[in-house]
Amino acid sequence: MTSTPVNQAPATGLPGASAGSAGLAGHNRISTQALTSVAKVAAADVLAVEPGQVRVNWSDDAGELALSITSAIGAPSLTAVRRNPGRVAISGGSILARATAAKAEILNQVEYLTGSVLSGVDIRISGVIPRDNGRVL
Repeated sequence: MTSTPVNQAPATGLPGASAGSAGLAGHNRISTQALTSVAKVAAADVLAVEPGQVRVNWSDDAGELALSITSAIGAPSLTAVRRNPGRVAISGGSILARATAAKAEILNQVEYLTGSVLSGVDIRISGVIPRDNGRVL
């Protein structure tokens, strides 16, 4: 897989664009490398880790793109949770709840930023990175 088609938006209202430019022949494509970079950053943001902690894999799902992510997740340390049990709720809930919610957030961000349509997002949490300095999300 080298690229994926994206929806082509009308160019009206942009500087230097004419009303007739929306009908130009051709298509736009976003490379797999660009899609991967966007997915890594989106996942890192949602999971409260650095992009280097995120691994992304693309696969074909009956003609649509499926995204698989393996990543650590930022979470309050056990010491912080013992001192303040409410810290789990403040950080967005349990690791399972956050990972489940992250699927939709990542899917929405990647689709919005790239114009691609994804069939789904699978997430595998590979570790926990303690975050005690403020909010995890």
